[in-house]
Amino acid sequence: MYKNLAATLVAACFFSPAFSQSPAPAPLKIGFVYVAPVTEAGWVRQHDEARKAVEAALGSQVQTTHVDNVAEGADAERVIRDLASQGHRLIFTPSFGYMEPTLKVAKDFPDVKFESITGYKTAPNVAVANARYYEGRYLAGIAAGRLAGSAGYVAGFAIPEVIQGINAFTLGMRSVNPQATVKVVWLGAWFDPPREREAAMALFNQGVEVIAFHTGSTAVMSAAQERGKLAIAYHSDMRKVAPDAQLLAITHQWGDYYTGRAKAVLDGRWKSAALWGGVKEGMIRVDSFGPKVPKQVADEVLARQRDIAAGRLHPFKARGALLDNEGREVLAAGRALSDEQILNMNFLVQGVQGKLNP
Repeated sequence: MYKNLAATLVAACFFSPAFSQSPAPAPLKIGFVYVAPVTEAGWVRQHDEARKAVEAALGSQVQTTHVDNVAEGADAERVIRDLASQGHRLIFTPSFGYMEPTLKVAKDFPDVKFESITGYKTAPNVAVANARYYEGRYLAGIAAGRLAGSAGYVAGFAIPEVIQGINAFTLGMRSVNPQATVKVVWLGAWFDPPREREAAMALFNQGVEVIAFHTGSTAVMSAAQERGKLAIAYHSDMRKVAPDAQLLAITHQWGDYYTGRAKAVLDGRWKSAALWGGVKEGMIRVDSFGPKVPKQVADEVLARQRDIAAGRLHPFKARGALLDNEGREVLAAGRALSDEQILNMNFLVQGVQGKLNP
């Protein structure tokens, strides 16, 4: 009797669902902090699309949370700290002004992995990543130079990333239209739609034919649509708000990077690193040409995009001497700026009308 009872208990232990199925591991909680609201297009939209791409790729292995419209500085530190305290093991902070708050919180949460997007300072649990936005800017400049002789540029802050874009756009224009000029207006803000619109209108009133911008909303595109002008969409395809005005879009693609980093945490392979990817890596793409762009211009831009991907074209390689907009030589003919020089760029090239500290 006892022998049979023991056999029954052993069988129950082996075949009962409670013993035969181990519980599913808890999902990896991933936090995202956004510097502006999630709108239909723009910087934050592209990062939120990447968040969704992580969910689509990894399914029940992950659980994501995002907090939007978080000001850089003390507010960012509070939100990042809250996410870490709530059990998020991977936190993405995609704004330059989040770098220092991210580093500060990371010291107190050594088991949490942080991704400082557009930052440049790393730590054992803080990686950095950025994209070579300037490659897309150069390509957009080629298209603008084929269709116009003057351009405007609405810019957020005079940090190297923005300066690179202004200079590359100008060099792209002047590669096909040597007398082209670019007039810059500084906003001192990343996301301020009324002021973005006002700056665009002021530039159009000064006679610019096409406009580019480095801010976070679609306001500049809407202004171009209203005025019957051309504009370069940034971050996202913005034909929905500017179907006639959009010349092309410089789009940022973060989904593969974010998914790869999440997989690395799940697999125990995550390491602090620094990535600066561009057209070659699929992080920057020029596409979504508008109806006013002739096919031969679109074809030319796409051909130059392939050249950048293959390493045949470097936007900051001087054909003649590279001069700043005060006439000083920055780079000798035939030389190319190094990554370090590009990352620390603090001058405006010849053809740009404006100053770094207006």
